Amino acid sequence: MHDHAPSGIRGAANRRLLAMSLAITAVVMVVQIVGSILSGSLALLADAAHMFTDAAALVIALIASSVAARPADDRRTFGYQRAEVLGALINGVILIALSVWVAVEAVQRLMRPSGVEVEGGVMLLVAIVGLVANGVALWLLSAAQRTSINVRGAYLEVLGDLLGSVAVIVAAIVVLTTGWVQADAVASLLIAAMIVPRAVGLLREVFSVLSESSPKGMHVREIRDHILSTAGVVDVHDVHVWQLTRGAPVFTAHVVVDADALSSGKAGAILEQLQECLARHFDVEHSTFQLEPAGHVEHDAHA
Repeated sequence: MHDHAPSGIRGAANRRLLAMSLAITAVVMVVQIVGSILSGSLALLADAAHMFTDAAALVIALIASSVAARPADDRRTFGYQRAEVLGALINGVILIALSVWVAVEAVQRLMRPSGVEVEGGVMLLVAIVGLVANGVALWLLSAAQRTSINVRGAYLEVLGDLLGSVAVIVAAIVVLTTGWVQADAVASLLIAAMIVPRAVGLLREVFSVLSESSPKGMHVREIRDHILSTAGVVDVHDVHVWQLTRGAPVFTAHVVVDADALSSGKAGAILEQLQECLARHFDVEHSTFQLEPAGHVEHDAHA
């Protein structure tokens, strides 16, 4: 017997948030490109490139979220929720490629400082606009990113933009107060350095989902102890827990039940207690249990 996970976390609300963030990102990207041309700032251009990547990532996230909302069928019995993970994978790869490009451009400018001119005033104004816009987008995505790996990918993109805007603001102030234009290239390197850890973390989570590892913070031994504490349960084996995507854990187990409990018709009550335990204590809404009488146990070779 099993219980199906709710589909609300993959619903239209997330897509609306992603669409709003995409609109904000696209507007700021255009402002930064214009500001980079007017000021000659590499950091603004790098941040604009990051914004362009974010816009592409948000489009991917929107597509993945829409696909993930499609209902399950006889061929894809879990539905299309893994589409979110694939979208997050693409986001991570894009982030890595972007960081390499920014670093190369910044190093080249540091090695050829002559002839570099940066208008610190324009650079500062555009960076402040980016900071405010990214703050709004970050606030919009903050709640949904806790339950969707796909939205989390977009959230990390926007967080990187916000930190990048802070770096550009500091560089602009340095240029305005000291005239040291290389601060612009240094800020670009900082933006690249901030991108890499976020990308690696996102790719690590994608790998964890695709390899069907136990969700972070979920301990199989603790779940096993809860099951064994249920009245009528003698043993439990073949325990497996994984997640389709962030916020969608799946659990299966073979539960050995006392013969008297089965003969007295308590199987239904035991199933209900087990499912309620998984949902209440471990936030597992999709759980499948196979009840077995004592003496009819096929042990898991990988237990």
